[in-house]
Amino acid sequence: MRRRTFLMSMAGGLFTLVAGAGAWLTVAPPDLLKLGDSYAAKMVCSSLFVAGRNASEVLADDVQAPGHPLLRFIRVSVDEQRKTVTARMFGFAAPGHAIFRDGLGCSNVTDGAFAAFPGNRSLRRRGVEPDTTQPWPEGGALVADAGVQALIEDDQRVGPGLRGLVVIRDGRIIAERYGRGFYASTPLLGWSMTKTVTAALIGLRIRDGQMALDASDLLPQWRNDERSRITLSDLLGMQSGLGFNESYGSVTDATRMLFLENDMAAYAASKTLDTSPGTQFSYSSGTSVILSRLWMNSFASPREALTFPRASLFRPLGMSSAILEPDAHGTFVGSSYMYATARDWGRFALFLLQDGAWNNEQILPPDYVRLMRTATSASNGRFGSGQVWMKTGPEAQGFPSDAYWMRGHDGQSILLVPSMKLAVVRLGLTPRRAGYDDSVLHRDIIAALAQPQP
Repeated sequence: MRRRTFLMSMAGGLFTLVAGAGAWLTVAPPDLLKLGDSYAAKMVCSSLFVAGRNASEVLADDVQAPGHPLLRFIRVSVDEQRKTVTARMFGFAAPGHAIFRDGLGCSNVTDGAFAAFPGNRSLRRRGVEPDTTQPWPEGGALVADAGVQALIEDDQRVGPGLRGLVVIRDGRIIAERYGRGFYASTPLLGWSMTKTVTAALIGLRIRDGQMALDASDLLPQWRNDERSRITLSDLLGMQSGLGFNESYGSVTDATRMLFLENDMAAYAASKTLDTSPGTQFSYSSGTSVILSRLWMNSFASPREALTFPRASLFRPLGMSSAILEPDAHGTFVGSSYMYATARDWGRFALFLLQDGAWNNEQILPPDYVRLMRTATSASNGRFGSGQVWMKTGPEAQGFPSDAYWMRGHDGQSILLVPSMKLAVVRLGLTPRRAGYDDSVLHRDIIAALAQPQP
């Protein structure tokens, strides 16, 4: 009888403990769990409703396989009618929500905003199929280079997790490859390559006389302290002096901003100075979101700002697949969230190679791209003045002196070499721990194209 009473007491205690833990996870879940669920919801939402991929495959391949072990306990539910995704740790805890909006892609939202979201009425229309009898970019045909195509067919050279690779020379695609399940029509996430697009959008507002590189006193909340000395140029060169922890994998400034904050720009702008503006390089996604807020503030209305990237950049360049996604507040996440096909990322690369011109029309200010790829002294030559990367010292060997890069998380990159009229677009899911270095691919392509043609 005593044994039975003891076992019942133990069972009751265990039940109380489990129930208490469940209640704690439901009512006050740790930020790490909320972060994981919001990340999963956002990735599945964009991959499903923007890129047209399978939700279960995205959860397994993009979220759980390469990420924190806790992510393996997440389950997602998709509302196809409202075009929403909810992710829950252990199937019940710390729900994270993401909503799809026509033409704007997906955004993380809080419980209240999620419940109030009415849903979408229609999907955004896709662009027309390119004419395969005409070479890209006027049409869809390649001007093939068999030697370069052979190079990119080598799995080791292109690296694990490849999803799309396009090589552009003299304004034409000369080689192209896609990973299994991915196609020329699949929009792919550029992650931090989006930062360079943000710099181009600012160039357009400078062209329009609405922004200036030397402007300071940029935000109302900075006007009464030393942050008022930060210039637009400081922000573009990642030398604002603002503190920001760019680490990933846990709850840091970068991950909190991207997945737990409704107003990302306000969060990033709330940071205090670590160093004097213009004196020290510090890579920060928060900086790029502040830049998005600034160029959007240059418009009279939010609607004008939200339509600007498509009307003034994507449509003129023929980037019909491009989607730049905003946060819940309505600010474009100019640090991280742009989707486009590999070919449309290639259109943007060609635009930069042509110094911001397209179809003989100068769209960006004439010297703006040159400024973007001018290295900053604060970065010791590693970073350009407009959200691009450079190579210095021994790592620059084998590259022309004017080479520069757009780079993004998990192996996204675009090599640009203006003197060779060359761009190499690589997109995929290649975490840093895989040890892949795209420099080998880039050097081999440069070497092959530098050889005299028979």
